[in-house]
Amino acid sequence: MAQPNRINHEPIFLLASAPWRDSSLWVEAFSRRYGRVALLARSARKRQSELRGVLVPFVPVSASWYGSQELKTLHRAEWIGGWPQPQGRALFSGLYVNELMLKLTVREDPLPELYDVLAETMKTICCEANHIAALRRFEWSLLTRLGFAPDLFHDGNGNEINGEETYWLTPEEAVVPLAEADRFHALNKGVAVLGATLIDLREGSFVHQESLGQALKVTRLLIDNLLPEGIKSRQVLQQLQQFGLGS
Repeated sequence: MAQPNRINHEPIFLLASAPWRDSSLWVEAFSRRYGRVALLARSARKRQSELRGVLVPFVPVSASWYGSQELKTLHRAEWIGGWPQPQGRALFSGLYVNELMLKLTVREDPLPELYDVLAETMKTICCEANHIAALRRFEWSLLTRLGFAPDLFHDGNGNEINGEETYWLTPEEAVVPLAEADRFHALNKGVAVLGATLIDLREGSFVHQESLGQALKVTRLLIDNLLPEGIKSRQVLQQLQQFGLGS
């Protein structure tokens, strides 16, 4: 007898998991066609479970589930493979990406393009030593696809962003030329950023030397505005760095 509302062989990334009752797992995952889903993996913590060693973060997994409620029942999961688990500093980058996905997305909001961005970002984090540009691209793609990113094609006057101009960017208003910023709003809770950086950020190609550093200021401002409680993975890394660890 077929299970109701059954989904088969859907690619997912595991974002977080927690023990559920005696031997099960509550899994938060991001799927390509169905967005973020909550899955109950029954008996997944038992030693003989087929799910042990399969439900791991940072790599794509093929999952099948069923159910009409918000919490679905995971029926099957298979490791798709593709790249190794991240190590060292890359591990914190992977945790950071997962935390943003978990906190900023809502359940069952299909965003296939965001899944593709997530997959490319995780591959880069796990396989390349220098993945800073990938993190900035991911942050901007996430903010853009969720509707939290300002327009980086035009300023508040309707003029195209000029690469040689300096702009003032705030979380909730249009970017404006720095010289005119106080005419639009007070110079607080914002950052001054080169137009060249704004162009690089929207295009995802950091061709200017200063762009990566300035792009971090932009994305951190916007994300911190959305998550005033802070980001745990960033806090843990900062604490480790204070003790000379996490490098």
